[in-house]
Amino acid sequence: MRFLVVEDEPEIRRPLAASLREAGYAVDEAGCAEEARELAASFPFDALMVDVGLPEGPRSGFDLVRELREEGIPFPVLFLTARDAVEDRIEGLDTGGDDYLVKPFHLGEVQARLRALVRRGRAEVQSTRVWRDLRLDWTARAVYRSGARVALTAKEFSLLEVLASHPGRVYTREELIDRVWDGRFGAESNVVDTYVRNLRRKLGDDAVRTLRGLGYSFPEGE
Repeated sequence: MRFLVVEDEPEIRRPLAASLREAGYAVDEAGCAEEARELAASFPFDALMVDVGLPEGPRSGFDLVRELREEGIPFPVLFLTARDAVEDRIEGLDTGGDDYLVKPFHLGEVQARLRALVRRGRAEVQSTRVWRDLRLDWTARAVYRSGARVALTAKEFSLLEVLASHPGRVYTREELIDRVWDGRFGAESNVVDTYVRNLRRKLGDDAVRTLRGLGYSFPEGE
């Protein structure tokens, strides 16, 4: 999963982004509304965390989300704010937000709320995917092979999650580096190949397919 953290205070934004990366998620950061607009229009984020009090003005977090909704950008939004008045929560939800978290907050709660938002956004999508003897449980972030749970690292699961979310779709190496590793590696890096080998070793050689010169995909069908 890929998240966007929109927060102008580095001492809040950086630890929050770091905790999400440590949990295996891809994270982008924006320190102002304009930067957030550009990123939101460019990438398919699973959810946004938006500080209400961005530097452009006291209500710019609400304004940002209102504009994104008017532009048809559907990503779930978790508002981050120091305001705890009921009126502010109502305005945030009416603006187009999906959840509201008051500072100071626990990093574990942020992750739990984000997972809940993503699950809610996938309400019409199966929470599990089955292919042959493999079963992927999105909610538990777990993979089972012939009924036995397979131990995957956070990054291995994130890579598998991207591929298996759209069976048959071919992802280029650059797309996978961007989605799973925040684009922190160049296209010449072999990080994707290394992790694909790990997944094949644990899940079977045909769990990830290679299309020579194009990229990788998760097989279609059951």
